[in-house]
Amino acid sequence: MKAVHFGAGNIGRGFVGLLLHEGGYELVFSDVAASLVDAINAADEYTVHEVGDGGRDTVVTGFRAIDSANDAQALIDEIATADVVTTAVGPTILRFVAPHILAGLALRDPALPPLQVMACENAIGATDTLRDEIRAQAADAWDAISGRAVFANTAVDRIVPAQPEGAGIDVTVEPFFEWAIERPPFGDDPPHIPGAHFVDDLAPYIERKLFTVNTGHAATAYFGAQAGVDKISDALAEPVIAAKVAAALEETSALLVAVHGWDAADLADYRATILRRFANPALPDTVGRVGRQPLRKLSRHERFVGPAAAAAERGLSTSALVAAMAAALEFDVADDEQSVELQRRLREEDPATFTAGVTGLEPTHPLFASVEDVVRARQAQL
Repeated sequence: MKAVHFGAGNIGRGFVGLLLHEGGYELVFSDVAASLVDAINAADEYTVHEVGDGGRDTVVTGFRAIDSANDAQALIDEIATADVVTTAVGPTILRFVAPHILAGLALRDPALPPLQVMACENAIGATDTLRDEIRAQAADAWDAISGRAVFANTAVDRIVPAQPEGAGIDVTVEPFFEWAIERPPFGDDPPHIPGAHFVDDLAPYIERKLFTVNTGHAATAYFGAQAGVDKISDALAEPVIAAKVAAALEETSALLVAVHGWDAADLADYRATILRRFANPALPDTVGRVGRQPLRKLSRHERFVGPAAAAAERGLSTSALVAAMAAALEFDVADDEQSVELQRRLREEDPATFTAGVTGLEPTHPLFASVEDVVRARQAQL
């Protein structure tokens, strides 16, 4: 069995690639970073180090890498004969992955089982996005090749912090992980991925993850930065910050109960697990790394405005989520382009224009006034 994985970075090697290796797949990494590709091809093995309670070291073998920028045909040939294709490149990069998969499908023997494609990104419906890109680029040829692949959405969760100097291609990760995958697209032949679980309806799992893990992680970063704390684990060691993050996640959990029918007690346990993960002192994660790209994280369907808007529409509490947004407005890091842009726009735009432009909320939306108030308060500080 063979798996082609786009994105040979820390998530690719330390999470998706690791589980595919444990499932018995030969691994072919694709990346545009020539130095990383060379380092992978120069090694016979790498180690995934789990740090924290229950952590273990796992040695990964049976892999190689292709520089897709300079050897696209080799990548296309691998895809044509692969069993699985996965990605961990970021949702905005999927359109650049699509041409390679399309070309591989065009070369694929129709007698082979369908290629199993899964985009493992922090976004709702990322595999649908990838499929739509492939279909659009295929145009009239789509009908002839569409049966050569099946596409399944996924929800992935594992904290992979910035890596220590000199680690080479080894990866340090937390012990916890979750990989939920849509079952129906595969029929009776799902991919063999130990540790992944297949579900009939992925939407509740995706939103539980995004609105707990992503919301909580970013909230910790912004409240931590606001308080002058450097590390994520140190931020949660501060009772005041921990209480603010917990309050925001209680609001997202109330929404998840209302929308998806999650059991409130189960969500309380899940929140507690997430917060313990963030507080792991063995993970050298910083508020600067986790908080980067604040404009994206404050956009309409992201981790703050997305759940807060849905909660406001249902008359649920949003004050703790709005407080997290207020903290995000103070995120001022010189080497993060979005942070610089955020502060510039706060100085130059009026509160209503900024609120609408950044959050995507309509002025008549029930959340708009609350967010506009914290924008106005931040602007008064500048």
